[in-house]
Amino acid sequence: MTQPRAYSTQDPRVTIVDLPQPMIDDAQVPVVLPPPLKRRRFGTLFLGAISGLAFLALGILIERFIVDLFAREPVLGWVASALAVFAAIGALGFVGRELGALWRLGSIAKLQAQAVSILETDDAAEGRAVRDALVSLYAKRPDTARGRRAIESTRGAVIDGRDMLTVLERDLMVPLDAEARLLVVQAAKRVSVVTAVSPRALIDVAFVIGQSLRLIRRVAEVYGAGVGILGFWRLARTVIAHLGITGGIAMGDTLVQQLVGQGIAAKLSARLGEGVINGLMTARVGLAAIEVCRPLPFHAVQPPSLSDLAGNLFASAPPKDAA
Repeated sequence: MTQPRAYSTQDPRVTIVDLPQPMIDDAQVPVVLPPPLKRRRFGTLFLGAISGLAFLALGILIERFIVDLFAREPVLGWVASALAVFAAIGALGFVGRELGALWRLGSIAKLQAQAVSILETDDAAEGRAVRDALVSLYAKRPDTARGRRAIESTRGAVIDGRDMLTVLERDLMVPLDAEARLLVVQAAKRVSVVTAVSPRALIDVAFVIGQSLRLIRRVAEVYGAGVGILGFWRLARTVIAHLGITGGIAMGDTLVQQLVGQGIAAKLSARLGEGVINGLMTARVGLAAIEVCRPLPFHAVQPPSLSDLAGNLFASAPPKDAA
């Protein structure tokens, strides 16, 4: 049996052979993801069925009530019938408004996805489709008339998809961005002032939540995504999910750096500091709402940042010497 022994690499009896490199790089091996699990929407089916049964029961009760009124007093029966017709018309209008709001949210989400694809592929045909859809979305907005005229004047001159997005951003989105940014700053100021002087923490929480929800709705209206009840809650969930993904809810070193960067951390009382923190939180919600409701991603235009909004928030406070 041969005993193991050590050899030097300088020994002429030792031959070093380079092993061949693998022909396929691990990074080039496609990753096969398992198919997503099918989600059985039994909860949705249950709620839909219960809602249908409830409306049927309500309809039967109203029908019996009207019949009883006709049996007792025909005039009251006709009045109840007219009221039932008006209620049905109002219900149809409400459903139509909700469906329209959901359709607008879906259209904006589709425009965002198409714009992201154009930034990667520079597809001219897809760029023209996004341009026409965006112009149609703001066709009835007087505040976008100048931007729409500028876009029409460049219809034959701009060919590439990315260039079309640049023109759309600068002519249509910039004025809307300025309006939405002003709404965010105003909401942050209100929250800062009210929560700094309110006597109860419960009032602070209620006011911050109320202003945040109101801000989401107004930002959506600025970008043409006017929402109803169902659309609003869907949009609010999307904004909260966006905040969770981007880490916007975390109140850590970032906001502390914002305060220190403005040079006021040492000058604020604890209560006023809480108001400023609440204002910055509201501003972060507004920024998330802008990114969710904006039909185009930020490409040619610099997106608003929390530091810019914080600078405007603090700049509005008069100096102590001003008195």
